[in-house]
Amino acid sequence: MSGIRNRVGSADQCPKQRHGSRTLTQPIDDGETWLLQAPDPDLETTIVLRPAPLNHPPALIRAWFDDAADAVVPLHDGTLATARRAADAYARQAKAENTRRAYRAGVRAWCDWCDIHYLKALPAQPEDIVAFLAYERGRGCSVTTIQLRSAAIRYLHHLAGVALPTQHARVTETIAGIRRAAGLAGEHPRKKAAATLAVLTRILEPIGDDLVGLRDRALLLIGFAGALRRSELAAIRVEHLEPRAGGLQLTLPRSKGARTGAIVTIAIPAGTMAFCPVKALYRWLEVAGIREGAVFRRVWQPPAGGGHDQTSARSQILGSQAIDPRTVARIIQARSEAVGFGPGVLGGHSLKRGALTEGMERGVHPTRLKQHGRHKSYAVLDEYLEMGDPFETHPMQGIL
Repeated sequence: MSGIRNRVGSADQCPKQRHGSRTLTQPIDDGETWLLQAPDPDLETTIVLRPAPLNHPPALIRAWFDDAADAVVPLHDGTLATARRAADAYARQAKAENTRRAYRAGVRAWCDWCDIHYLKALPAQPEDIVAFLAYERGRGCSVTTIQLRSAAIRYLHHLAGVALPTQHARVTETIAGIRRAAGLAGEHPRKKAAATLAVLTRILEPIGDDLVGLRDRALLLIGFAGALRRSELAAIRVEHLEPRAGGLQLTLPRSKGARTGAIVTIAIPAGTMAFCPVKALYRWLEVAGIREGAVFRRVWQPPAGGGHDQTSARSQILGSQAIDPRTVARIIQARSEAVGFGPGVLGGHSLKRGALTEGMERGVHPTRLKQHGRHKSYAVLDEYLEMGDPFETHPMQGIL
C-alpha cells in the first residue's frame, strides 16, 4: 500500500527551472511499519504515512515530506499509538500554512538537486547542503529564499527524527557569507510602500460601483481599518462579523500575531468620512447577496463584446469560494497602478503598513499601535512603520 501523494505547484521564489527527476512508482519494502491515519472526511481515500525513508532515493523522500508536512489529526480511539500520532500532527500544525508551503518548495528543490547529483537527501551532509545553497544563490535566489531553503532542510531532518546538519558551522557560515555578499552588492529587501490615508483615498476615488469595485473598495477599507494582513483579509467569513454600536467587530480564527492559536477580535470603527469601511462592507454584502460563507470572493467579468454592460454589477458572476491571499495582493497592486503608482510599489503589506504609519503620524501611542497590529514586539512593529521626513522628526531637531 503506497502512502505517497504527489502534488504540483510551488512557493519557490527563484527563477523557474525544469530538469529531469527520476520517478519512483513503487514504494521500497524494507519491512518498516506503515502508520495508518484516520480518514480525512474531505477525501475518499485514507491517508497513509510511513516512517522517514532514510537513505532512500530523493523522489521518495520528497513525496514523504509532502505528506508529513500536511498533518492530519487521527480520530481518537483511546490507544497510545493514536495519541502519539495525534501529538505529532498537532506539533506540525504549529507551522502556519504559508510556512509549510515554503518548506515543501524548499524540500522539493533540495531533493531534485540531490537526485541530479546522486547525493543522499536524508540524512544530508553539511558539504552537500552548502553546495546546494551556493547553487541556488548562483541561479538568482534571494537571501530570504536561501534562508528558507536551509530552514526547510532543517525541518525535513526534524520530522525524520535525525541530527540537524544545518546546525553545522559550514552551513551557518555559508548563509552568513551569502547575506554579507548580498549586502555589499547593494541587495536589500524591498518593503512595499505604506498605503496611508492620502494614498488610500487616491486609490479609492476612481473605483466604480460594479461588483468588482464594491468588493475591492470594501476589501481595501477593511484591510486598512483593521491593519490586516492579506491572509487575514482572504479568510474573513460572514460569521466572523458582529455589528456593534461603534462599528463592527471582526473575529480572526487565525492570526500570525497570535502564535498560541488564540482567537483575535478586531474593532472596525464606523467612519465619518466618505469612505466608511463598515458601510462599504455592508453594501458589498448586500449587492452580492452574501449571507454566509466567505466575504471576499472571486468575481468573473462577462466576455468583452458580448453585449454585456461591463460596469453593471448584475452582469458579473459571483463565485462561492474565498479569494486567496495572493489575489488580495494583486487587487492592491492593480488598483494602485491604475492611479499612477509604479508596478510593485504597493502590495499585500501596504494596507497594514499604511494603517500603522497613519496612526504613528497622528500621535497614537506605540503600545496601542503594537496591540492593533498584533505584533509580539516593538521591533516587529518598527518594520511596518514608514517614517516621514527624517529631518522634520529628527530627535536632535532644535537642540543644536
